[in-house]
Amino acid sequence: MSLKHAVSRGLEWGRSVFQLGLIKSGGRVVAKFRADRFRVGPQARGLQPRAFLPARYRYYRTSLRGLAAQLQSAAFRRGFGGGAARNRAVFLAFGLGVGLIEQQLEDDRRSDAACQEIQAVFKKKRLQAPLRPFTSGYRLEDYVIGNQIGKGSNAAVYEAAASLAPLAPLKDEACVVELKEDGEQPVRPLTCCSLRNFPLAIKMMWNFGAGSSSEAILRSMSQELVPVGRAALNRRDQVVLDGHFGVSPKGLAAHPNIVRVCRVFTAEVPLLPGALEEYPDMLPARLNPAGLGNNRTLFLVMKNYPYTLQRFLAESAPSRRQRALMLLQLLEGVDHLCRHGVAHRDLKSDNVLLELDAAGDPRVVISDFGCCLSQRDRSLQLPFSSVCVSRGGNVSLMAPEVINALPGTNMVIDYSKADAWAVGAIAYEIFGRPNPFYRGVGLESRRYQEKQLPPLPSWVPGDVQSLIRLLLRRNPEKRPSARVAANMLHLSLWGRRALADHDGAAMGELVDWLLCQSALVLLKGPRGNTVEAELQTIFLAQLELEELRAAVGFLLYGRERR
Repeated sequence: MSLKHAVSRGLEWGRSVFQLGLIKSGGRVVAKFRADRFRVGPQARGLQPRAFLPARYRYYRTSLRGLAAQLQSAAFRRGFGGGAARNRAVFLAFGLGVGLIEQQLEDDRRSDAACQEIQAVFKKKRLQAPLRPFTSGYRLEDYVIGNQIGKGSNAAVYEAAASLAPLAPLKDEACVVELKEDGEQPVRPLTCCSLRNFPLAIKMMWNFGAGSSSEAILRSMSQELVPVGRAALNRRDQVVLDGHFGVSPKGLAAHPNIVRVCRVFTAEVPLLPGALEEYPDMLPARLNPAGLGNNRTLFLVMKNYPYTLQRFLAESAPSRRQRALMLLQLLEGVDHLCRHGVAHRDLKSDNVLLELDAAGDPRVVISDFGCCLSQRDRSLQLPFSSVCVSRGGNVSLMAPEVINALPGTNMVIDYSKADAWAVGAIAYEIFGRPNPFYRGVGLESRRYQEKQLPPLPSWVPGDVQSLIRLLLRRNPEKRPSARVAANMLHLSLWGRRALADHDGAAMGELVDWLLCQSALVLLKGPRGNTVEAELQTIFLAQLELEELRAAVGFLLYGRERR
C-alpha cells in the first residue's frame, strides 16, 4: 500500500466512522443523500431538535476536537516508537480526518444559529388578514345573498354581503386587469366581476343524514371547521363542540395560502336562486316534496374570490414567473397544513381559489376541507384496518402510497407527502399541460412509471421541471416534503447567484445570501402586501438548516442529471 493510498484510506475511515456512528443517527439528511443517491427518508413532523446532533451524542460533539488531537499525538508517538510507516500514516490521517470533521461541524453550528436568528425575526411578522374583522354575522338573516358562484358534490356557494353594509352602485364597465407576459405572447385581458357589492361568499352544505340539530350538524361536518378561527363560532356553538356533544377540531393558524372561514353557523335551508334547477334533490321536503335533505344545515362565510385556479388558467396567460409563484404558493400552503397535522386529501385545481394582488400577481388559497384528515398529534398516520376507512376524495389525484394501500391489522396510510404529490400533478396544469392523471390523458396513480410522465413545455425552467418530477416520484421516501420542495423553488427564483458556485457541502455562502435577503425584505417592508413579499417572509420564517441543505442537494442533483 502506497503512502498516498494509506492517507486516503485513513481520511475515508475518519469520515465513515463519523457518518455511520454519529451523523446517521443524528438525522443528517444530506449525508444520506450522498451515500444513497438521494433516497430521502420520511421526515418526522413536529418539533425538531435545535442541536445539530441529538442529546445522546453531546459527549462526542464536545470532545471531538480533543479526540482528533489525541489520535494525531498517538500517531507521532508511534513514529518514535518504531511502528510501521504504513500504520503510522493511516493513524495520522484518521486523526486529521476527525479534525476536519470537527471544523465542518463548527461551520454547521454557525449556519444553524444564523438560520434560527433569521427565523425568530420573521416569525414575529404578521401578514395582512384577508378580511376586516366584524362583530356580527352569526345568522343567515345578517347577509344579503346574491347569485350562485359555485357548486360541488356536497355544497353550493353564493356571493354575499353583510346586510348592514351599503351596496355600491353597479357600473356598466367591467373591471379589466391585464397580465403582461414578458414580451413572449400577447395576453388577452381578464374581465372579472366587481366584488364591491358582494365581498363575501357563503357556502351552504347539503345535509342528508346529519339530522337537524346544531349539535349533530357540527359534529358530522367538523372537517369543514379546520380553517375556522375561534371567533367564527358563536359562544353557544363553541360550548357544543367543546362540551358533551363533541370535540372541536384542532384550529389551523392563519396563512396567506389557506382560505380563512370568518363565520360558521347553522340555519334553516332557504330557497336560494337556482336551487330548484341546480340541486332539487338536496332541498328539504318543505321546499321540494321530492327533496331528500334535512331542514337545517351548516353555513360557512369566507372571502369571495373571483376565480378558481382552473378558470384562471383557462382564461389567462400568466408569465413563467407568475406560474412559478402559483406553484410555490401551493407548496407553502401544503407545508403549513402538514406542520399543523392536516392532510387536505382532495387537492385539485377547482379547489384552489385565486385573486390578483396589487402588483397583478395571482394569489392562491387552498379551500374545501370536507375530505381532510386533521390530527392533534400531527403524525398524519391514518390506521387502515378496513375498507370502510375513507382515504379522501378525488381518486385520480391520490398519491400512489394512498391508492395502493391495502387494509389490514396494524396497517396505516402515511399522508405526510401525499398532498405534495398532488401539487406535482396540478403543476402540469399550471404550466399549460393537461393533468396527466385525469381520465382520458393516460396515466393512473396506481400503476404509472416515472418514465411515463409527459414532458413539460421547453420554456419551463430546468429547476422547476426537476422539482415536478421529484414531487411525482412513486416512492414517498424518495420524494421531497412540501417544505423542502418550497425551499428548492425559493432558491431557484431568488438564490441563483448563491447556488452558482455552491458545491452542496459548505453552507457559509448560502447563509451569507440569506442574511442579505433578510435585510432586503425588512428594508422593503410589506410593499402593499404583495405575493412576492409574503412568500419571501414565509420562507425566512420557516428556515431550518437541514431542510435547506436537503433543498440544495436536490437542486444540485437535478442539475447534474440534466
